[in-house]
Amino acid sequence: MPVSAADLEKAIRDTLPVTHLQVVDESSGCGDNYSVLIVSEAFEGKTTLARHRMVNDLLRVQISQIHAFTQKTLTPKQYDAQK
Repeated sequence: MPVSAADLEKAIRDTLPVTHLQVVDESSGCGDNYSVLIVSEAFEGKTTLARHRMVNDLLRVQISQIHAFTQKTLTPKQYDAQK
């Protein structure tokens, strides 16, 4: 069963305090390639590697079922600075 953007969004929102979340299916709808932008206070004080490991751990089941997954993880302050 393919992973949907809604599946990824629910798993992320159920685990992290998210202030902004963008899930993009980059595989033209087949659910094989996703990119996510996650903005969360939970990333404060963590390195990019630690943030990505955190997301990989919480999405372990979903990531194992798709071909490609990319992520960008920001704190609210970093996100506001990029606007």
